[in-house]
Amino acid sequence: MQGHLTCLDVAQVQVIAGDYSGGAATAMLMADEREREAANRVTLEARLAHEGVQWNWIESSGGLAECVTRAAGLADLIVVNRKLDVFPEPDMRGVTASIAVRSGTPVVAVPDDVRSLDVTGRALIAWDGSDPVTATMRTCIPLLKLAAAVMLLTIDDGGEGVPAEEAAAYLSRHDVHATIRRVAGKHRHADDIIAEESATWEASYCLMGAFSHNRLVEALFGGVTRRMLSTSKLPLILGH
Repeated sequence: MQGHLTCLDVAQVQVIAGDYSGGAATAMLMADEREREAANRVTLEARLAHEGVQWNWIESSGGLAECVTRAAGLADLIVVNRKLDVFPEPDMRGVTASIAVRSGTPVVAVPDDVRSLDVTGRALIAWDGSDPVTATMRTCIPLLKLAAAVMLLTIDDGGEGVPAEEAAAYLSRHDVHATIRRVAGKHRHADDIIAEESATWEASYCLMGAFSHNRLVEALFGGVTRRMLSTSKLPLILGH
């Protein structure tokens, strides 16, 4: 499979409250940020030299989610790191969710300790019949065709949406033959079920819709999207 990788290097603008030096302190922080990003480029160039993929490098400055969204207009996939232990920013859960919702492009959210995505392995689709997961699955048909097996995991929790049988029929018309797994979801969090089923089935990645329920509710009370971004051991492919 051929492809092209665009590396986006974002120097995040940091504003210091009470900076009475005419912005000098902010400028110093930006210079430090640029120095760190230059070091990152050296490291990445050394790695890409052995990957056999065409790539280019873009530099930008500003908010991370805004810069990625702006640069991804012609991208097929956006890849982000789910590193969570950086304080005070960026909060990669919020950044990833924002990119997925705003860009219209599937986002591959990779845990910090994972170094690859096995596209020829098993693909688990967390199917809730919502518009976000439907759109994401359609967009990712070329990726799903590479998978050794595809499973539609549907959780019976009383929700309504496109039935998993219709999704399986749609996939079969694209020569992707998925199995359906139904699990009772009463009194259990969906993310716990997805994690358990992914591990049992030895999935390579999980495809799901981002913020399938009301986004304000998810922002206030957590929600499946945020919990999956926090705890999943697998790469997640998210779309909205």
